[in-house]
Amino acid sequence: MAKEKQQADFLSLLAAPARRALENKGIRTLEQLSGYTEAEIKALHGIGKSAIPKLSDALATKGLSFKK
Repeated sequence: MAKEKQQADFLSLLAAPARRALENKGIRTLEQLSGYTEAEIKALHGIGKSAIPKLSDALATKGLSFKK
């Protein structure tokens, strides 16, 4: 449970609409997020322009990136 909580901490960096958009898509971990392209995430309703840099930074801290 603690590991899952740490994984979801990146969601706390986001505004509520962006967080809900990811959760509604079933994205709760950085590993799950890395399975999507940046364009796919931008297309989600609720993802604003400030969310992408935050998500990119969070992915980078774990050695991950958006799918190419």
